[in-house]
Amino acid sequence: MKNARRTWLSIHLTLGLSIGALLVLLGLTGSILVFYLEIDQIINPQIEPTTVPYEMPAQQDILDALQQAHPRRTDPWRIEQPMHDDWPIMARYYTPVESVGKNFAPLMLTVDPVTLEVTSSRLWGDYAMTWIYDLHYSLLLEKPGKIAIGIIGLISLISFISGIWLWWPGWGGLKQALKPQLRSGKARLNYDLHVLSGSYGLVFLLILSLTGAALALPDQTAMLVKPFSDLSSSPKIALNHSENASRITADQAVEIARQQFPQAELRWVETPGLNNQKAWRIALYQEGEPSRRFPRTQVWIDPLTGEILALRDTKQDTGGDVLMHWLHPLHNGEVFGMTGRILVFIAGFLPLILFVTGLIRWLQKRRARRLVTSRHSA
Repeated sequence: MKNARRTWLSIHLTLGLSIGALLVLLGLTGSILVFYLEIDQIINPQIEPTTVPYEMPAQQDILDALQQAHPRRTDPWRIEQPMHDDWPIMARYYTPVESVGKNFAPLMLTVDPVTLEVTSSRLWGDYAMTWIYDLHYSLLLEKPGKIAIGIIGLISLISFISGIWLWWPGWGGLKQALKPQLRSGKARLNYDLHVLSGSYGLVFLLILSLTGAALALPDQTAMLVKPFSDLSSSPKIALNHSENASRITADQAVEIARQQFPQAELRWVETPGLNNQKAWRIALYQEGEPSRRFPRTQVWIDPLTGEILALRDTKQDTGGDVLMHWLHPLHNGEVFGMTGRILVFIAGFLPLILFVTGLIRWLQKRRARRLVTSRHSA
């Protein structure tokens, strides 16, 4: 038993000292990202709508405003509907020439829903909130960084489990051990902070590490899921329309999609581009989906004829689809509303508390061992 404890203690200590600082970074940046859109609006007040509340303009008018502001950008736009009455309209252009060669760096725009003025036009990664997002998601290293994040997330599971194993008081002593009390004395106070933070926060730490690793390693996660459940994929739609052919408007495409899901909420409108080589893609939120901002109910529509080329109804999803769709909203707390987001925000500070108190305890023990050694050698 003593040998097993010594082994687990060595594992816990080694992992804490080696990846602890990175977990602190991921935790703190994760806390910020829970509210990154709100923070971005606070530090950039010029993107706030001029009138609140407002009546949502036509989707085609929004698209016309984007194309007028950026006439040379002919590829598809993705228009996001505001989540709240005091939010601007947001849009993305995924293929800006300024980002050629980068893994993910779309042009991000905000549009005033009252005046249809483009109030901001920024490249992903060039402004604070998206820079922090990339730091959290990939350590600013794109694909190699994502792989590293996934591995760190999996290793952190071992660290957390080893910590609980070392602390475990047995079922009989669990109630007493979980009493939220801090004893006097620096060493005892530090120890209590460490074990109470780890034990009370264990569920959050495990969920955030596991979902974070799965999001950073999506292909590997899908490989693990597929033996147990089929996974849906986006339809491959090849169109060969004339660039100058007339097409249906954005609002007509939205209406066609809404006829399929009349109770759903419009969330995204992705355009075909000026060359008509892609379908309209309309994303709608159905009650019960884990993410309102990024729903999986989608309709693909021919840009010329208005024919529905494909659709996806999340109520028909497989178990594997449901699991994959829950990862992101579970990771950022969105699935449980504002309460979930606040809990995830708080949980982001747990690695900091655990690392600092763990480091202090290690230094205390090392100092004590040196004192014993010096006394024996005296």
